[in-house]
Amino acid sequence: MSASFCIFCVYPVTILSGNILQGVHASYRGHLTFCSVKIHILMSPVFPMLTVLTMFYYICLRRRARTAARGEMMNSHRTIESNSRTSPLNAEVVQYAKEVVDFSSHYGSENSMSYTMWNLAGVPSVFPSSGDFTQTAVFRTYGTWWDQCPSASLPFKRTPPNFQSQDYVELTFEEQVYPTALHILETYHPGAVIRILACSVNPYSPSPPAEVRWEILWSERPTKVNASQARQFKPCIKQINFPTNLLRLEVNSSLLDYYTELDAVVLHGMKDKPVLSLSTSLIDMNDLEEDDYEENDGCGMDNLNQNFSNAALREWPNNGYFDKLPYELIQLILNHLTLPDLCRLAQTCKLLNQHCCDPLQYIHLNLQPYWAKLNDTSLEFLQTRCTLIQWLNLSWTGNRGFISIAGFSRFLKVCGSELVRLELSCSHFLNETCLEVISEMCPNLQDLNLSSCDKLPPQAFNHIAKLCSLKRLVLYRTKIEQTALLSILNFCSELQHLSLGSCVMIEDYDVIASMIGAKCKKLRTLDLWRCKSITENGIAELASGCPLLEELDLGWCPTLQSSTGCFVRLARQLPNLQKLFLTANRSVCDTDIEELASNCTRLQQLDILGTRMVSLASLRKLLESCKDLSLLDVSFCSQIDIRAVLELNASFPKVHIKKSFTQ
Repeated sequence: MSASFCIFCVYPVTILSGNILQGVHASYRGHLTFCSVKIHILMSPVFPMLTVLTMFYYICLRRRARTAARGEMMNSHRTIESNSRTSPLNAEVVQYAKEVVDFSSHYGSENSMSYTMWNLAGVPSVFPSSGDFTQTAVFRTYGTWWDQCPSASLPFKRTPPNFQSQDYVELTFEEQVYPTALHILETYHPGAVIRILACSVNPYSPSPPAEVRWEILWSERPTKVNASQARQFKPCIKQINFPTNLLRLEVNSSLLDYYTELDAVVLHGMKDKPVLSLSTSLIDMNDLEEDDYEENDGCGMDNLNQNFSNAALREWPNNGYFDKLPYELIQLILNHLTLPDLCRLAQTCKLLNQHCCDPLQYIHLNLQPYWAKLNDTSLEFLQTRCTLIQWLNLSWTGNRGFISIAGFSRFLKVCGSELVRLELSCSHFLNETCLEVISEMCPNLQDLNLSSCDKLPPQAFNHIAKLCSLKRLVLYRTKIEQTALLSILNFCSELQHLSLGSCVMIEDYDVIASMIGAKCKKLRTLDLWRCKSITENGIAELASGCPLLEELDLGWCPTLQSSTGCFVRLARQLPNLQKLFLTANRSVCDTDIEELASNCTRLQQLDILGTRMVSLASLRKLLESCKDLSLLDVSFCSQIDIRAVLELNASFPKVHIKKSFTQ
């Protein structure tokens, strides 16, 4: 005995870039196709739940298989290479990047050129040489080390598997062209670039654009490159139908053994749109359509901007056996879908519309993967679904006018009351009004990330002091000033994680450290990367006032001197330290290392790059005492040569010892 049920989409649906999801092929005597296509499933009444779950599992496997092959499909199906000869009237233009206009992080300082993203502009300074050079562009992190620190945040669920970007940099060029080739000069640990996009906007045009489009030129999953040598990366880019002089490189450094370094970017293109020759290879349109779907699933949100009307959904007399499943089980199944999939499924029938619009499906919402399309309309249609939202990620979104102050404010006024975590990294639409709305509409907020929001005016940060429940605050590369930060520290005494890296507007970090020591007794992690003014006095206040510290980043803090005893004090008073970065402090000596070995036996990560005063004997003592140590950076330590590193590697194979080089 068997039964069947049918689900029809009663009106045409525009999904992402106009491509309609073509469904999945037959499985277990059934087949499923969304959007105006009948769904038949033959099920035994004895096992209705098992059959539905099996069908859904097959769909997920099918999606994963298509996603896994996406990089290959981009090269074999989407990339069109013209074999026609270039005419003199349309000669190829070759140009280096003119300017770096935006980026998410960099290793360098805001007030110098060493290791900064700005080094990507202009002609190469290092290539074809290999190694660690200050003239290159370097992102802030590599590998998975930062994800293993006490300061790491939990990842968002429902992130599309084909979105794995961690950092980005945007480059402008002098002339708008139709790209024909792109060369990226990588001088150290290549392989981080995983996605390249082109924008239709001309940043140098005096008039604002009527439309902003981003198109993926090339994309690939993170892959391991088993070489640290320089290379000229030449991805096979696809042809686009608009000229561009604004490109975006997105990177994932999780598989790298050390920092990637980029020297320059070369754009090849035509002033006029190239005409394909007759010899251009033919393309399988079915594969192209499927690839379009996968591509846009990563950064498209057009489907969210359609008005989903419940009245337009036909009430079928029955839903087969699907509605016999417990409500909670259906919710659990749908919890594995990405946001675009939820929006598609909501358009099939009233039963699934009810489940897909249930606010419980939107407790945690990651909108970062859709930064290229997310706008005010998207937020408006999400409002009714997000009334119970607790975690919200809007990082990278809203730039170039996509999200307005009014649109963001309307969303938070409806959906902000339950928010506990709000990620706004590189969200350049933010202004003082936005932070004021956050402080008023999100009284339960515990986690706020404003990393690289470098366009926020200094006075805007005063509103953060109203968020007294904050436990985690990230202000990396912001223009927060000393007065506002002191106010925040005074009122937000529950802080456990604080990032102040590269905050160049703060005048006296000793005053800040004193306030932290006096008010933030629960502090577990503190990032003071490139804080130029902290001295041994500030370190003394931190060590005595924050005994729970597990992570401390004092990298590139030149005013700290080992001779004052500041590092010895840290080792003796902070026995819970798991991560300590003393990067580029040339005064770190054997005494400091031996004190760490004696007192900080829980240490897992230590960076002493650049010191001249540490010997092999003290490092051996450290490795023998700190059994959990997994990362040790001794790059540019003059007493520790490659032979010493090999010797330590042989004795302590579980420890990743980093030693960079230059040619």
